[in-house]
Amino acid sequence: MSLITFDPARVPTFQVAAKSLLGDTQMRKNVRHATDVIQGKRKIVVDEMPDWQQLRESGRQIKEHTLKHLDHYLQQFEENCTKAGGVVHWARDAAEARAIVIDLVKQSGSNEVIKIKSMTTEEIGLNKGLEAVGVHAYETDLAELIIQMGNDLPSHIVVPALHKNRQQIREIFKREMNLPNLGDKPADLAEAARTFLREKFLRVKTGVSGANFLIAETGGVCVTESEGNGRMCLTLPETLITIAGVEKVIPRYQDLEVFLQLLPRSATGERMNPYNSIWTGVHPTDGPRSFHIVLMDNARTKILADDEARQTLACIRCGACQNICPVYRQTGGHAYGSVYAGPIGAILTPQLQEMHSGQSLPYASSLCGACYEVCPVKINIPEVLIHLRHKVVEQDTQGFGALNPEALAMKAMAMLFTSERRFRAAQRMGRMAERPLVNKAGWVTWLPGLLGGWTQVRDLHEMPRQTFREWFEQRGATDGK
Repeated sequence: MSLITFDPARVPTFQVAAKSLLGDTQMRKNVRHATDVIQGKRKIVVDEMPDWQQLRESGRQIKEHTLKHLDHYLQQFEENCTKAGGVVHWARDAAEARAIVIDLVKQSGSNEVIKIKSMTTEEIGLNKGLEAVGVHAYETDLAELIIQMGNDLPSHIVVPALHKNRQQIREIFKREMNLPNLGDKPADLAEAARTFLREKFLRVKTGVSGANFLIAETGGVCVTESEGNGRMCLTLPETLITIAGVEKVIPRYQDLEVFLQLLPRSATGERMNPYNSIWTGVHPTDGPRSFHIVLMDNARTKILADDEARQTLACIRCGACQNICPVYRQTGGHAYGSVYAGPIGAILTPQLQEMHSGQSLPYASSLCGACYEVCPVKINIPEVLIHLRHKVVEQDTQGFGALNPEALAMKAMAMLFTSERRFRAAQRMGRMAERPLVNKAGWVTWLPGLLGGWTQVRDLHEMPRQTFREWFEQRGATDGK
């Protein structure tokens, strides 16, 4: 099976991708239904928490403190993990992280690995890297398995196959698992996946995981999940390799008390995750014989150095901002061209790519603020979006970018707005220029060239025949008489 991944150099802008995906009515229906269900469940379990806002504030403060002292806590984690028998590796970027993991898999003597759902492995394109050296990776999370077998791309942080409905999943399983008589009930699909994966759990000797939290105080790693596949991947293999961004560390074991209440309620509308696995190094009579963890930077320290954007790294990957976002709910996740979709993807992806690509994503938002209201750790996503838009404009106004139509138009507007005489002249010229375009009802329904992007989705009312300033001056002259 050939694997497809998000390629930053080839993905279209958000606006182009979104326009195409808006025509997929089945996908939009699937996304709206799924996000509505999750939001409904979330509301119930959040409303029953009288201290919900205090929990959010606690989560924000823990993350803010950790990011300010990230170097200290990472060193503490490395020291305690090593004492417990783990091996810590450091990776500067995605390529280095991928190379470390591939080398560790080869050392384990295995040509197969079983994987726990991990956005970090998606971020570095691990599956494709493993395939290139003859190692097959089996996704064990149900949604990730659907994506893998369907040769598709994830569209949601928590529910990667959110855009697929039951009938579509059934067709994928029928084809890939050779089950012509498979039913379409959830129990049928879950049983098919369980049977397929059980043999892999018992046979494959190398596991790969991500991490929800790294505990500096103990050197432990925490993974939360809902299906039990993670528990199997963490206990049955002889070699376990974990990949985590450096921002996943938290200071104390006790801090989990806050995050294990915030995360499940925000992510899936559950009071707690059915499976919370915490392991520290290796034990002679239980679990893997060998444990490695790859701590990856991949532009995170550059985000850390940006005072306004640093809060991006506080994300605990719950996906609540995606579920509430009016833009994501219409376009789905693939329009973002990244494993990180929705509002958090709109601020995280361009920064992980060091603003070399993904510059259209900060504009994939109405700035309504709903994402900030539901974020369990109070990331002010609209604030960061505006900050990144400023960066994009700065890039566009340097060198030859200053000659693009939008930059020239903004310079012309600035010139008009700094002179009352020029502004009044522009108003008069605008009224004359619009005459051929105004219909009998007083609306402009078509504009030429780049301006047509506006009238494709909305109408523009004609300019008033008299401005407020002109009316006020005329009224003053009349009153003076």
